[in-house]
Parts: sequence; C-alpha cells; structure tokens
Amino acid sequence: MTFAVPADAYDRFMGRYSARLAPTFADFAGVQNGQRAVDVGCGPGALTGELVARLGADHVSAADPSEPFVDAASQRNPGVVVALAPAEKLPFADDGFDTALAQLVVPFMNDAVAGLTEMRRVAHPGGVVAACAWDHAGGRSPLAPLWRAASELHPGATDESIQAGTQEGHLAQLLGEAGCTDVEDAALDVRVEHATFDEWWEPFTLGVGPAGAFLAKLDEQGVQELRERCRELVGDGPVVIPACAWAARGRA
Repeated sequence: MTFAVPADAYDRFMGRYSARLAPTFADFAGVQNGQRAVDVGCGPGALTGELVARLGADHVSAADPSEPFVDAASQRNPGVVVALAPAEKLPFADDGFDTALAQLVVPFMNDAVAGLTEMRRVAHPGGVVAACAWDHAGGRSPLAPLWRAASELHPGATDESIQAGTQEGHLAQLLGEAGCTDVEDAALDVRVEHATFDEWWEPFTLGVGPAGAFLAKLDEQGVQELRERCRELVGDGPVVIPACAWAARGRA
C-alpha cells in the first residue's frame, strides 16, 4: 500500500487522528528535553512536529518513503533532516538517537521486523524503540465504522485487521523479534469529534490508504450505499469517534 497522495489529503483523512495521538505516544515513549529522536515513517509530520516542540528541530530527524510527505514534513518543520527512505533502509548512522519512534507505520512496513530492527540499530544501546498502531483487530480504530459498513455490504472485504501490529500484543512480539529488550505495551486512547457526518465522511473519498483504495474500487452506487450505511452507524453529527492504538516500547 502506497501513500503517494498529497499531504493535505492525508491530513484530512488520518492527520485529524494522528495529531491527537502524537502527544500521548511521545509521552509513552518517554520523550524529554535533551534527547535526540527520529520519526520513522513520519508522513506529513504529525509526530515530527510534536518532537520538535519538545526537543527542538536540531534534535529531530525523520524519514518516509513518500516524496510528497517528505516535502511536507520538511516544509512544516524547518531545520529537521527528513530523509526519503523506507523504515527497512534508514540512512542514519548506528547509535545516533536516544529514541526511535514509528507512529501508525508498522502495519505498512514491507517487513515489520526488518523495519524495527533498523530502528534499534539507529538508537543507542539502551535507547528507546517505540511503535504504535490502531486497534483494527479489536474494532477500535478511527476507521472502524467504515470497515464495519464495508463488511456488511461486501462480505469478504479485506479490512486492516490482518496488518502487522493491529492486534493486542503483536507490536510487543515484533519488537522482541527485532532484538529489543524490556518490552512493554499499552493501549493509547484518543477521541475526535466531527461537527457533521459529511465532515467525517468526505476524507474517505480522497484515495488515502486501504480505506481510500477500497472506495476507489466501488462504482457510484456502491459508494452511495456505503455512505448511507455509515450514516446509519454514526449519525448525522456531531460524529464522535473514540479510537484506541496499541503501543509498545523496548530498549535497543
């Protein structure tokens, strides 16, 4: 799954949730003044901005395989080195960071263990490697109403629950396989309110991620049927979306 979409499309689709998650995830990872941190799979920079606010731009680096996202993260966070690279091939030296973080990225890595192993490599011995992913398997992601409606209307539709890290305990298992020690996990909660149903729905039509790809395969009637079933599930608004992400951290 690629994210070769404009940064503002991602902001409207997932940024509304990832920006709320970033401070809680940074707290979980123990990010604090004086540290050097790298944001792996930074996207347009929701977590990057949180790290800059805590550490300063000269203490933050980032990487993402999507060129539009790298451009956006660089523009939004002057002074941050943002590399065009996947998690599995980070262009950073060994032992260069106190903390390596991956927010909502592990499910989209080509090889999750390889990506997390790279994060461990660039963290100094004893440094923190942390990752989080929405609880798709438990039906507590911000996309859960969409995928519920999709499965009802299209039995057999492939949602995101089979992706790496989206089940309880799986991120911790992956960190262990990547060689991290003292691994701990937790559930991180966020809550986002949308004024109207249309405000909640419209970003799904922008072609971002697996949900956007699913809509893109439907004909006009199929999209309208899905839209109306979602409206039945969440209401006309305000639409309140409570969501949960699994998080895990370990030592390099």
